[in-house]
Amino acid sequence: MIIRKFVSVAAALGLLLVSCGAPTAAPSQDTGSGIELEYASQFTAGQREDGCYTLTIGDDSYLVVPEGVSVPADTGDMTVIQQPVKNIYVAASSAMDLFDGIGRLGDVTMTSTSAENWSLPAVREALENGSITYIGKYSSPDYEALLSEECSLVIESTMIYHTPEVREKIESLGIPVIVERSSYETHPLGRMEWMKAYGILTGIPEEAERIFSEKTKAFNGIEVKDIPEEERKSAAFFYFTSNGYVNIRKPSDYVPEMIRLAGGRYAFTADDLKVDENALSTMNIQTETFFGLAHDADILIYNSTVSGDPGSLDALVSQYGILADMKAVKEGNVWCTGQNMFQQTTGAADMICDLNRIFTDDSVSAELTYLHRLT
Repeated sequence: MIIRKFVSVAAALGLLLVSCGAPTAAPSQDTGSGIELEYASQFTAGQREDGCYTLTIGDDSYLVVPEGVSVPADTGDMTVIQQPVKNIYVAASSAMDLFDGIGRLGDVTMTSTSAENWSLPAVREALENGSITYIGKYSSPDYEALLSEECSLVIESTMIYHTPEVREKIESLGIPVIVERSSYETHPLGRMEWMKAYGILTGIPEEAERIFSEKTKAFNGIEVKDIPEEERKSAAFFYFTSNGYVNIRKPSDYVPEMIRLAGGRYAFTADDLKVDENALSTMNIQTETFFGLAHDADILIYNSTVSGDPGSLDALVSQYGILADMKAVKEGNVWCTGQNMFQQTTGAADMICDLNRIFTDDSVSAELTYLHRLT
């Protein structure tokens, strides 16, 4: 059962709803003991003495009530979510892998991304066998499907802020909406740590904590802090656009941060570039600019997500001749990402470990988890 304040129309639509009325007192002071977060800064969580969990994301506050526990009277202005949470609509693609990573993909039955746009095998399989259904883009979901499936929770990305009327409509149906902000995390493992938030929502907080610890164990064993900046290998992360530009990650993005955490040095700095002041994590630069800044880079990492895997170094160079005279090409230090790199949020620690290997082990030639050498 989902309890949402200020909602009255859901009853007319046949959705079971309990209204608690407008709050007459200040929000509860029982925020509980805080749950330790190692890297994430875009949400906070805590457990109260009554067994309920609090979850704060941006300006939104939620009270997660375990199954069999009565809804407290002191909910203040929090949105109350009563477990079990089932039939979740995930409109934030980065969240899907987090549900899969903690073993709760079965709680998700709807998505805003069609099957052909998923690179995650488990999600594609779920769409093919019908356990997850595509119900339209985040900006135009099938509201009747949300009701007929008895959706109990919607996970949106911050893109929903561009269409606030959609969120308002979903909430008017008595369905809570969480706008997840993992993409705003500055630390790459901060994104991955959102699995703890989804563990709370699905009733397995301890298991999510254990899984996070397991997945970050290898990363915690990397020792690169003592490598001086000037001794680090430099790397350019890029792909060529269809209109003749080179797309790179902005120096402040989480991909360059992964390169730094892995013991490398990102080939592009804010001083080198005229960085656009917008929310995008990438930017396009002229091929001449790319060549000038990355000509002597020790390693080139080709992002295959948009234009696909070129298959071989020869194929890449024959298509983009500007690469032929670059140091990394001449030395055979060109790597390519897997298609699942960005959708597999739970792989951040493994990706950093992959990067660490290509920065520190000149002999590595085997295909890694998310990278493979172009030969």
